[in-house]
Amino acid sequence: MPLPRLAIIGRPNVGKSSLFNRLAGRRISIVDPTPGVTRDRVTSVVELRPPPDAGDAAPRFVELMDTGGYGVYTAEDGRIDDAGKDLAALTPEIERQIKAAAQQADLILFVVDAHDGVVALDETVAKLLRGAGLAAKVLPVCNKVDDPSWEGDGIEAAALGFGDPVLVSATSGFGTRALSEALWERLGTAGAGERPESPDVRFAIVGRRNAGKSSLVNALAGEPRVIVSEIAGTTRDAVDVRFEVDGNVLVAIDTAGVRKRKSYADDVEYYSSTRTDDAIHRADVCVLLLDATEKCSQVEKRLASKLEEGYKPTVIAVNKWDLVQPKLSPRDYIEYLTQEFPGLDFAPIVFVSAKDATGLRELLGLIANLDTQAKHREGTGRVNSAVREILEARGPSSRLGTRAKVFYVAQIDVKPPTIAMVVNKPDLFEGTYERYFKNQLREHLPFSEVPIKLVFSERKREKREH
Repeated sequence: MPLPRLAIIGRPNVGKSSLFNRLAGRRISIVDPTPGVTRDRVTSVVELRPPPDAGDAAPRFVELMDTGGYGVYTAEDGRIDDAGKDLAALTPEIERQIKAAAQQADLILFVVDAHDGVVALDETVAKLLRGAGLAAKVLPVCNKVDDPSWEGDGIEAAALGFGDPVLVSATSGFGTRALSEALWERLGTAGAGERPESPDVRFAIVGRRNAGKSSLVNALAGEPRVIVSEIAGTTRDAVDVRFEVDGNVLVAIDTAGVRKRKSYADDVEYYSSTRTDDAIHRADVCVLLLDATEKCSQVEKRLASKLEEGYKPTVIAVNKWDLVQPKLSPRDYIEYLTQEFPGLDFAPIVFVSAKDATGLRELLGLIANLDTQAKHREGTGRVNSAVREILEARGPSSRLGTRAKVFYVAQIDVKPPTIAMVVNKPDLFEGTYERYFKNQLREHLPFSEVPIKLVFSERKREKREH
């Protein structure tokens, strides 16, 4: 059964994202005073602990959804971005995401601000909820009740007509236990003991701005799950989108478009970059998305280096291929990419069009295959045999004629496949020979398209007693 869903909605700057992070127990949504930071539906599975009087009741699991602020770009302040684009163009899409979250939710946390009191925009949101027939699902929450002295101001939210609000401070944690207990009571038995199924594969889609990452996520999910816009930098948070293909549960992580650090417009863009780094770290596989209509830039090359250094299985996906197909051949483009990304010369390449939804099956097949390779553990005998064959064909040696000797070889880990070797001189394997050695291992072992990590150590001589 699907998990019960909780949607956090309200006007801008009432602390929705702070409350989302507080309930999730970690920083997921970006929190910043700038209006309009959250635009997409950001989700997380949250475990609700039973209240003290619930005895030995099992925990409940819910899907928590953070949304953009309603009416965020109706005022003039903050509407124009660093490229001169009017962000008000994003309003219909932001509001569509809010509406979708509210419609899908089993419970709506309608957040208001104790410091500001109930304002006209709060009343507008309340009217919209009642007009959509969602009033019965609303739990009012008054945020920024920093201590008991603010409780009198917070209770004014009852005037919105949804009952007495739960008084909390997402920043300090004041009242969050009362909120958890209120959620427990309102949900009933929904989500009880239903620990969510872990995804078969989690993959992050990374790339420069306007490469088509969000369009690709929507095409894979089969619904407009994240906002797509020609305005560069529309995606701020790293958004996890869960979907199923042929009975397999997948999570695609849409990330903010990357550009040179010196071009960052504000702190929010810096936070977006750190969320991208985190997405890369927690992904099983990464998709480096390129725009076929643009030459590869230093931004993509830095991303490629980051993926290589992090030993991340990577698919290079060339988007918008439909726009250049008459002019370029796949073979020529593959040769071009091999020159641009020498550190990922083993990574598979796929040509896709997010707009036309072509190449998606092949992309998902490659993602699954890379995940399988990265998780594979090869037997010690086969690893030893492969190393012996490689060294017999071409072994490293020093200028003084010292030849490499290998005393022990074994695969000691997966994700990435990690091979430990005890040798006489570890420095003989450094540099160009190590690259050659890894490429040969890919030829001999079932790791042909994923990074391999090598750990060299020198055999320690036993001390003899005299």
